[in-house]
Amino acid sequence: MRGYLRLNGSLLWWLFGAPWTGQMFSITMVFRQMVMIGVRAVPMVALTAFSIGFTLAMQSSHELQKLGATMFVPDLVSVSLLRELGPVLIAVIVIGRSASAVTAELGTMKVSEEIEALEVMAINPVRFLIVPRVVAMMVMLPALTIFGNYIGMVGGWTVCRGFLDIQTTTYISRSVMAAHPWDLYSGIVKSGVFAWFVSTIACYTGLEVEGGAEGVGRSTTSSVVACLLTMLAANAGLTALFFFL
Repeated sequence: MRGYLRLNGSLLWWLFGAPWTGQMFSITMVFRQMVMIGVRAVPMVALTAFSIGFTLAMQSSHELQKLGATMFVPDLVSVSLLRELGPVLIAVIVIGRSASAVTAELGTMKVSEEIEALEVMAINPVRFLIVPRVVAMMVMLPALTIFGNYIGMVGGWTVCRGFLDIQTTTYISRSVMAAHPWDLYSGIVKSGVFAWFVSTIACYTGLEVEGGAEGVGRSTTSSVVACLLTMLAANAGLTALFFFL
């Protein structure tokens, strides 16, 4: 825990303090990590979000039909995706795909002594390796969440238009009226918090790898588990906070 907190303090220095002293991190590395972490995850995020919107609309319509309230399906889909399902499920996808890759990459560099080589060359590993990954995650996870929200709504529209005979204009108007701006903003805040925890835990676990290739495998597994548990705990805390605001 002490090492993790020390890493967070070092990150905050390199992000907000060091640039004022002329020690800027590499923007090129940030864009490269944005492609690796976010852009390449777009197909998986789109497929997941569409299937969630599709199944959510289908399951809810089955129950709402008994009450003659199928017109509320767009409301349920839009609010559920924006507030809860979008940020959480997209974070799960990014943890499984990108956070594990970050841990494995840094762990491989650690066991092959590449990180020690950077220190010998007077290159700070946190500035060179960690900061670009954290910044990329902080940018791309909220962006993927917004993208996934709208793809999920397309999945809900597919059910409403194809099976419930709800017109496209009606679906859009009900979705817009049911959702408030804060529903979107709260989801973005959640995804930003998730991004910080996920990226820092993945990087810290990668830097602490020991035991060669076997250690990389163990650390990658523990990183995914720790990221998932932390993300779910943070989601519960933020949901409770927003509930009382």
